[in-house]
Amino acid sequence: MKHIYLLFLLFTTLGFSQIPAGYYDDADRTGYDLKHQLYDIIKGHTDNGYGGLYTTYSTSDRDNYFENNGTILDMYSENPSGLDSYEYTYEIENPDDRDSGSGGTSEGEYYNREHIIPQGIFSSASPMRNDAHFVVPSDKFVNAQRGSFPFGVVDTPNWTSTNGSKRGNNLNSGYSAGYSSTVFEPIDEFKGDIARMYFYFVTRYENLISGYTYDMFDGTHDHAFDNTFLNILLQWHSQDPVSQREIDRNDAIYNRQSNRNPYIDHPEYVGEIWTAVVDEENPTDPTNLVASNPTGYSIDIDWTASTDDVGVISYDVYIDGVFNFNTTNTNSATASGLTSETNYCFTLKAKDGFGNESGFSNQDCEMTTVESAGPATELFFSEYVEGSSFNKALEIVNLTGSVIDLSTYSIKRNSNGGASWDSPLNLTGNISAGDVYVIINSDAPDATLQAQADLTINNVTPMTFNGDDPIGLFKNDVLIDMIGEFNNGGGDFAKDITFRRKNSVSGPNTTFLLVAEWDSYAQNTVNDIGMHTSSLNLNSYNLETIRIFPNPTKNGFVKISTTKDLNIIIYDILGKQVLTEKVTSSQNSINISNLNKGMYLVKLISDYGEVTKKLIKQ
Repeated sequence: MKHIYLLFLLFTTLGFSQIPAGYYDDADRTGYDLKHQLYDIIKGHTDNGYGGLYTTYSTSDRDNYFENNGTILDMYSENPSGLDSYEYTYEIENPDDRDSGSGGTSEGEYYNREHIIPQGIFSSASPMRNDAHFVVPSDKFVNAQRGSFPFGVVDTPNWTSTNGSKRGNNLNSGYSAGYSSTVFEPIDEFKGDIARMYFYFVTRYENLISGYTYDMFDGTHDHAFDNTFLNILLQWHSQDPVSQREIDRNDAIYNRQSNRNPYIDHPEYVGEIWTAVVDEENPTDPTNLVASNPTGYSIDIDWTASTDDVGVISYDVYIDGVFNFNTTNTNSATASGLTSETNYCFTLKAKDGFGNESGFSNQDCEMTTVESAGPATELFFSEYVEGSSFNKALEIVNLTGSVIDLSTYSIKRNSNGGASWDSPLNLTGNISAGDVYVIINSDAPDATLQAQADLTINNVTPMTFNGDDPIGLFKNDVLIDMIGEFNNGGGDFAKDITFRRKNSVSGPNTTFLLVAEWDSYAQNTVNDIGMHTSSLNLNSYNLETIRIFPNPTKNGFVKISTTKDLNIIIYDILGKQVLTEKVTSSQNSINISNLNKGMYLVKLISDYGEVTKKLIKQ
């Protein structure tokens, strides 16, 4: 139970701190000069090693403030206003509480070491990896839910811990405006603690920070922070002042590391170095809008991205002058749910996180094709990747001939081939006719997977599957397709392998027929992710449904999703023929490395007719 002494602490915080005499004597400037002085004061601290963190926690992270029982104080599980849902006893007294290298599939099993600044951004190097000023004890499961996500203000949570810490998209308004992707938000009691850990980190490691890539950082060693996240941290620092717990923790770490967090000893230093950012500048107008690749239900649009002093966060897409949808994609989107044989004209505006918007882009128009049905009646898995590290991906194909709303579909994992399914990953959005939907683990290092992802999921279920975890596709919570055999006892049927659905398969199957329905490839084979070629009559003879992929492209090649032989002629925008090729279902790549940047017309010619499509090389 929390003891209420806020007003007392507000005026007497510094009196409790055991700051060594003269420690901050050289900190007499302001702005970034002050930050550099603090760096000189706190650099060169004692590195006690990664294992030494647990020893530090014996004095730095005991609960002598809430339950006041000496258990491990975990910011992600502590309930300041009541009893904790679970507690951890310090490891020497109960070593079973500490991370055992396995388990941690729910809260309350183990605790481990949480890097408030993800260790992946500094390649797990020392002394950063072992610095107790920002590496704290945390429940192992909650730690995994936070993953490497930035800290922010959650709009609608997709996961919440037992103490109210939550994960979800950032609330893109107010002091948190400027970022709309997934963030993690701690409870109010510890927001200031986390903010001051960030201020410490960018000061202690200011000589290295410009080399770290992370959404919360801006790539400079002085300012250090992306402006959106600076505003968030400043707000948290202000609303949650330094507590006695922080002061005691700072003293305990100093006794171990011989350096201090200056923003706990002197909270006023934060305001002397950084100030909140206000943006009143509009983004530039988006340009070069092109509508292309029509189907009976959808049209792709591409454009040259706008620029902004703080950053563009989304685009409003207008069809025939009326707002239709908003997209966070940087320079491309697909308008779906359209009517066949209908002309549509597109424009768009850019928006930043402070509510500023650009003027309209240019207008471009395109007509949808003739609507026709496909050979399948339902969605199904078309590719499965279980690669090295977190290279994990699932691809779903739509051969129905219609746009499919994904809101009734979900994916579940049968962990270790056990007797139950994990919690579902509920899908959203639409999948166009003849298109695929790619889901990847957000920590996947492979650039091809990252580039083709329609949905990235943090390193949590079901995208933590291994070769012994069957995967199911569900519609209205009814299993319709499956990779693996449910309750199979955990055999490694798909370890270090890529499965690709044979192009003769016409629908889902709740029985996993490996030989009959799937082709197997070596680990990390991802060259075909993002497209699926079918030999079935999904308008295979209707050239309108053939895709040029990727489009737009920065690569030296594109692929043509065809099951028939095609002659390809490419013209520049002035009508000059610049390239001719022949492609088949097995040899479907075209080398365009010699083409300059710009828009081209691609004529596809077969025994069934011909069609012209647009291609953009960036």
